[in-house]
Amino acid sequence: MSQYTMTIDGKAVRGEAALDVINPATGEPFAQAPDCSRAQLDAAMESAQAAFRSWSRDEAVRRRALLACAEALHAAAPEAGRLLTREQGKPLPKAIGEFIGASVWFKITAGLEIPLEVVQDDESARIEVRRRPLGVVGAITPWNFPVLLAVWKIAPALLAGNTIVIKPSPFTPLSTLRLGEILRDVLPPGVLNVVSGGDALGAWISEHPVVRKVSFTGSVATGKRVAAAAAPDLKRVTLELGGNDAAIVLPDADPAAIADKLFWGAFENSGQVCSAIKRVYVHEDQLAELRDELTARAKSVVMGDGFQAGVQLGPINNRPQFERVIGLVDDARAAGGVFTTGGAPRPGGGYFFEPTIVTGIAEGVRLVDEEQFGPALPLLTYRDVDDAVERANATSFGLSGSVWSSDVARATDVAGRLVCGTAWVNKHLDIVPHAPFGGAKWSGIGVENGPWGLLGFTEIQTVNIAKT
Repeated sequence: MSQYTMTIDGKAVRGEAALDVINPATGEPFAQAPDCSRAQLDAAMESAQAAFRSWSRDEAVRRRALLACAEALHAAAPEAGRLLTREQGKPLPKAIGEFIGASVWFKITAGLEIPLEVVQDDESARIEVRRRPLGVVGAITPWNFPVLLAVWKIAPALLAGNTIVIKPSPFTPLSTLRLGEILRDVLPPGVLNVVSGGDALGAWISEHPVVRKVSFTGSVATGKRVAAAAAPDLKRVTLELGGNDAAIVLPDADPAAIADKLFWGAFENSGQVCSAIKRVYVHEDQLAELRDELTARAKSVVMGDGFQAGVQLGPINNRPQFERVIGLVDDARAAGGVFTTGGAPRPGGGYFFEPTIVTGIAEGVRLVDEEQFGPALPLLTYRDVDDAVERANATSFGLSGSVWSSDVARATDVAGRLVCGTAWVNKHLDIVPHAPFGGAKWSGIGVENGPWGLLGFTEIQTVNIAKT
């Protein structure tokens, strides 16, 4: 069984114990990842702290290093993408594309400016507002986009002058370990440390005294625990948490014209996207047409092992999430849900769940109220747009949402009423490196990407220079 190494102080490090890694297309283990010990984590933190002294001094060196990281990831994408497909399940072209996307994120981040603001410059004084690095960043990433979401943290943290210790999900550790292996020859020792392990390791990182900021992407429940662990040491936190994104289809929208975008806004990565469409509000007069359009696409999409040519959707990544989706769909069925397609696991091995469209349910059913994070989409009816907006906002989540209409001005006005971090008009899941991404309410604290995300890895220093 293949084994992979952690990156600590620029060196390959094996774990004192190991964790099995499951291929979700088969449900069987195919490799092992190191299970980082507390002593090994301490070594990674000490390495990061030592490297910070020199790394934080030269911005030009950091920019060149990020560009070198971009080149290295782009070159490794065809090989590394195969590993990502095997542990995560997504189709191989999507996995290769994730590594290429991570390369793009490095390149664009390398060009961001770290501002120096002058708020006074007269005969008495010059006052500058500078941005300084925080120190060592602890990063914890999820299993749906393990490489790209790691780079969302790594690239801005390093550009700002911080060093980083990053831990991937135990369900998808290998591609992030491979990321560390690729970049350990590009970055100075200690600047990027990659460790792997279970939930206990994430808790150790969140409370470790060396860490000055924790950047976490994952569930609301775990995010609250991360925040609680960071609080006694007053660590800074960025939390990108769950979503229950609503799409509101206005009465003037053409269901046939928008169905493709709606479908992939919900079912991309088999629904395993924090900002994917989780529920659709459609006027009651349009329900039948939109239902039929989405059902046709769900029936025709190709689901299977990500290595098979032509596959568009892979499995759910892990057994706990697979069982959760089964439970949510079964609950919807018990509540009177009407399934036009799907509604059950696919026969055979692996964690495959058939793409599912369900009507006949409303708020109060778990599939509507909770984040399903899988390929099951409820369609909810409304009569009044104001009611649809109120229902879309009546949740503790607030990550993103979208509004669909042939009248862009009207849709834009409605989108502005959604209580969420990102509101799209006539599209969904258009996430770009030069715009901020984050959530309202329980969907997060802080933002990632663009100059706004970069500044989240800095702290302000005011320098007041006397002239008299």
